[in-house]
Amino acid sequence: MDLNLNRADYLQVGVTSQKTMKLLPASKHRATQKVVVGDHDGIVMCFGMKKGEAVTVFKTLPGQKIARLELGGALNTPQEKIFIAAGSEIRGFTKRGKQFLSFETNLTESIKAMHISGSDLFLSASYIYNHYCDCKDQHYYLSGDKINDVICLPVERLLREVPVLACQDRVLRVLQGSDVTYEIEVPGPPTVLALHNGNGGDSGEDLLFGTSDGKLGLIQITTSKPIHKWEIRNEKKRGGILCVDSFDIVGDGVKDLLVGRDDGMVEVYSFDNANEPVLRFDHTLSESVTSIQGGCVGKDGYDEIVVSTYSGWITGLTTEPVHKESGPGEELKFNQEMQNKISSLRSELEQLQYKVLQEREKYQQSSQSSKAKSAVPSFSVNDKFTLNKDDASYSLILEVQTAIDNVLIQSDVPIDLLDVDKNSAVVSFSSCDSESNDNFLLATYRCQANTTRLELKIRSIEGQYGTLQAYVTPRIQPKTCQVRQYHIKPLSLHQRTHFIDHDRKGEGVFKSDNISTISILKDVLSKEATKRKINLNISYEINEVSVKHTLKLIHPKLEYQLLLAKKVQLIDALKELQVHEGNTNFLIPEYRCILEEADHLQEEYKKQPAHLERLYGMITDLFIDKFKFKGTNVKTKVPLLLEILDSYDQNALIAFFDAA
Repeated sequence: MDLNLNRADYLQVGVTSQKTMKLLPASKHRATQKVVVGDHDGIVMCFGMKKGEAVTVFKTLPGQKIARLELGGALNTPQEKIFIAAGSEIRGFTKRGKQFLSFETNLTESIKAMHISGSDLFLSASYIYNHYCDCKDQHYYLSGDKINDVICLPVERLLREVPVLACQDRVLRVLQGSDVTYEIEVPGPPTVLALHNGNGGDSGEDLLFGTSDGKLGLIQITTSKPIHKWEIRNEKKRGGILCVDSFDIVGDGVKDLLVGRDDGMVEVYSFDNANEPVLRFDHTLSESVTSIQGGCVGKDGYDEIVVSTYSGWITGLTTEPVHKESGPGEELKFNQEMQNKISSLRSELEQLQYKVLQEREKYQQSSQSSKAKSAVPSFSVNDKFTLNKDDASYSLILEVQTAIDNVLIQSDVPIDLLDVDKNSAVVSFSSCDSESNDNFLLATYRCQANTTRLELKIRSIEGQYGTLQAYVTPRIQPKTCQVRQYHIKPLSLHQRTHFIDHDRKGEGVFKSDNISTISILKDVLSKEATKRKINLNISYEINEVSVKHTLKLIHPKLEYQLLLAKKVQLIDALKELQVHEGNTNFLIPEYRCILEEADHLQEEYKKQPAHLERLYGMITDLFIDKFKFKGTNVKTKVPLLLEILDSYDQNALIAFFDAA
C-alpha cells in the first residue's frame, strides 16, 4: 500500500522547543482536532482549521520561554488539559484557554523536560529530577549527566510508577522513588522517550527512544531487567531524533511510528509480521522538526501528520488529495474558495507591510534619539556539536530562526573541515599565524539566500585540545552576530564506557590498546594536576605486544586508503588511454573496474582528503610514544618511518618498530 501525503502549511508562531505542540482529542472519530503550541515568546496558542483558514481558539499573553507542553487529565479520561513548563513554573489551561493552575516549583534550574500522568508531575531540569503529586514534592534524584527527557510507564496499566530518565551519557535510568533500579546503555545520547503505541505496547512496558546521532530503538522495561526488542542504526546518516509519535497513518489498523529529525526529515515506519519497523514514507523540511503528532486537522475524514519546526511553522502532511475529481458546481465552489483565500492573503500581506514600516520608523527614531541605548536585534540560535563514532568526526549544526548570511569558524587547535553533501554554502579560508596568536583555522561559510540551517563536519587530532568558535551572522539589519564556543577535549575521539569498578577509591586505572591514548592521558593529567597544585602519582605498565596489535588494527584502514589513493592517481591516465584507443577492451580487468568506478572513487577520495595523513600521524605518534615511555627520543628517525610508510608493507613496518 503506497502512502501519498501532501504538504499544507497552516501558520507560523515564534521559535519552538522540542515537544511543545500537541493535538487535542477529537470529539468524534476522524473529526478535525485543535492544535495547541507554545513558543519561545511564552505564548500558548490553540487553533483549528475552518475552510482552509486557521481560526484561533485562544492565545495567551507573552511570558517566559516555553520549554515543554504536555496534555493531561484524570486517568482513563480524554487527556485535554494543557500543561506548559516555563522557567521553573508549571501552568495549566483548559481546552478553552482558562488558566486553572500556576505552580512554582522553586527549582534552581529551568525545567527542560516534563511528563504528566493523572495528578503526578514528573519534571527534570539539567541534572535534577523531581516527582510531584498534587503539587507536593514526592521524590528527587540528582543525575551524573544532563537529563534530556523524562517519562513514566502507564500507571493505569502497571499499577506502579516507573519513571525513566534519558541521560546524555548514553544511559536510560529506571527509577523507583528516588533510587535507580537499573541503568540501560543505549547506542547514542538519548534525546527523546515515548511510550510504544502511545500506551506502552502489549505489555505496557515498551519504551521507544531516539538518540542525537539518529538511532531509534524499542526496549521493554521489566521490573528486573531491560529487554532490547529492535534498533534502527541510521545507515543513511540522517539527523538526530527530536520527536516521535504513534498513529495509524497508513490505515491498516496498526499504529505506525512517526519520527521527526533535526535535519528536517519526517519519517513513517510501519511494522511487518515480525513487529520489525520498515520505512514507508519520508519527507524533508528545510529546518529541524521539534514536534510531531498524528491526527486530523485540515479536513474531516483525512488523517495527517502534523509537525512544528524550529522557526515555528505548523505544517501538515495530509492524506487529502491536492486535485480532486469534481463536477461543474463543485469546481465553481473550489474556485470561489481559492479567490477568498487569495484575498485574505493579500489583506494579511498589506497589514504586515504596514506593520514593518511602522516598526522601521520606530527603530530609526529610537536609534537617533540622544538618550538611545544600543538597539541590537536579538535572534535565537539552535546548535549541536556531536561526535560521530562511525567516521571519527564531529558534526556542528547551527540553526537560526531567520536566514543566515555567514558563519565564521575559528579554532585555536588544528582541525580539518570535511565536505558535507547537504551543505550548499561557499567556504573560504584565511591564512593564520598559529605561533603568534594561537589561530590554527579561520574559515568563512557564505550561505545562499533563505538558508536557515548549516551543517559542518570537523575532524580533530587526539591530544591537541582547545576551543572551536562559531560567529553566526544572520541576514538582518543592523548587522549583529552571536558567538558559540565548543570545547575540543584531549581524547576527543573517545567516548565513555559504563563498566566501572566502584570498589576503587582515590585512584584511576586507564587501559588502552593504543600507547598514544595512555600518553595523552598522562600528559593532560600531569598538566592539570600541576596547575591545581595537586600531588599526583602516576605509574604505568607498557605491554610491548600492544604496539603490534595497534598496528594490525590500523592496517586494514591504511591499506584501503593507500589503494584508494593509487586508484585515483591512475584515473586520468586510464581515461586518456580510453580516448586514444576508443575502448577499454585492451585493459586488464582491474583497470577496467577502476574506470567503471571512477566517479565513485573520486567522490570518496574527495570526502576524506586528510584521512591518509591522519593515519600516518597516528602511526608516527605511536612510534614516538612507544620510546617516550622508555625515556628515548626517536624524533630523528621519523623521516625514515615516513619512507617506510610511503612504500607500505605491514611486516616491514612492524620490523622497523621492533628494531628501532
